[in-house]
Amino acid sequence: MRRKKERIVLENVLVTDYAAEGKSLARVEGKVVFIENSIPGDIVNVQLSKNKKDFAEGFPLRVVQYSPERIEAFCTHFGICGGCSWQTLPYELQLKYKQQQVVDNLTRIGKIELPEIQPILGCGETQGYRNKMEYTFSTKKYIPRENFIALKEDNLLDNAQNEGAAGFHAKGFFDKVVEIEKCYLQEEPTNKIRNFVAAWGRENNIPFYNIKEHTGWLRNMMVRIATTGEIMINLVVGYEKKSWREEILGKIETEFPEITTILYTINEKKNDSIYDLEPKSWKGNGFIYEKLEHFKFKISPKSFFQTNTRQAEKLYQVVRDFAELDGSQVVYDLYCGTGSIGIFVSDKAKKIVGVEVIDDAIKDAKINAAENNVNDAVFFAGDVIKICDDAFFEEHGKPDIVITDPPRAGMHEKLVQKLLEMEVPEIVYVSCNPATQARDLALLDAKYQVIKVQPVDMFPHTLHIENVVKLKLKK
Repeated sequence: MRRKKERIVLENVLVTDYAAEGKSLARVEGKVVFIENSIPGDIVNVQLSKNKKDFAEGFPLRVVQYSPERIEAFCTHFGICGGCSWQTLPYELQLKYKQQQVVDNLTRIGKIELPEIQPILGCGETQGYRNKMEYTFSTKKYIPRENFIALKEDNLLDNAQNEGAAGFHAKGFFDKVVEIEKCYLQEEPTNKIRNFVAAWGRENNIPFYNIKEHTGWLRNMMVRIATTGEIMINLVVGYEKKSWREEILGKIETEFPEITTILYTINEKKNDSIYDLEPKSWKGNGFIYEKLEHFKFKISPKSFFQTNTRQAEKLYQVVRDFAELDGSQVVYDLYCGTGSIGIFVSDKAKKIVGVEVIDDAIKDAKINAAENNVNDAVFFAGDVIKICDDAFFEEHGKPDIVITDPPRAGMHEKLVQKLLEMEVPEIVYVSCNPATQARDLALLDAKYQVIKVQPVDMFPHTLHIENVVKLKLKK
């Protein structure tokens, strides 16, 4: 260990494992060190950014020796845009570490009795698997450190930064965007569309958005590509400028006739959220359809839908298998989104009751139920913990099984307590964050036993993992 200008640098540190949030882990003189941008097997010199009594955090200043497990990243933007941070690890090892992440969270945080955890279900496609991408147009282009220094020395930095970028927010910078030439997460024509719009903007001196000053016109663009072949574009602009809007939307329509529906949204707010705005249709009916098995789902621009359609089918099949429905059960689908899980399991349920906070998603859920001839399903918009009270259960029937698929923060503690009070016979808990899931399972352990656990990988080359748990009321 050596000190220089109050910096602490640990030399020749062997990275031994993965930890939470995609960071790697090493142990130095008994202290756990969490390291960014490294993989198990790397030997690195680490500069500490945080140094506490029991742990430290840092980043590699230099890789002394690369891990023998390391492979070459397939994306030229790897390490710059902040996404797909596991590209340098073979996919079979990604699955291994994700499986371990689930085991560690359920045992260390949950501290409950567990059955044998089933082997993780991997993806058949590890590229082009996302059905939705969101791109940002920004006046501030992110410049990597090595290029930054060279441009600054040549007095070219300001011009380079201010030429604008179309892509993703740089990790750790809310106001800078990485210019993306090709992203491998979504199939074409996603890159062609983004690059076309950016090129049009530059050629016509259309101002990209400046998130600090809240100026500029080209702001965001969402691209949805369904497995049905339907494509949706929603172009978000900073204010109404009819001549620009009509020109670019018309050019997109002409250049990409395969796009099913084109929308635009005028966002004059300081934040990028469009949930309180109304997208307007330029071409098509303003929505597309996606399919899971024989079920079809209407997807609007503000709808939530599982981002990896093919793997969502596997995930929902696990949920259906865990539910073990025989046609006699009332199923509550909490945090139901567009109703996809409830509808997927509806063939073997007596009744589906769905609850979701986003009103537009519930509108789509009702349409989806009708279009799939699911007659015994009702859906309600509102906060789960406010809707699911005793009067609600009395009106719609006490659930025989609850399927819950909460956001990363997990279930609200009041909902957990309500489930404990109701003593629902069975719960199937779908989670995109095994840590908060483990916390909730620890609370549910007062009355419930975990009897099945199945991890599912939805997002190859990233740290994210889904996990499905079945719980039964203790006798």
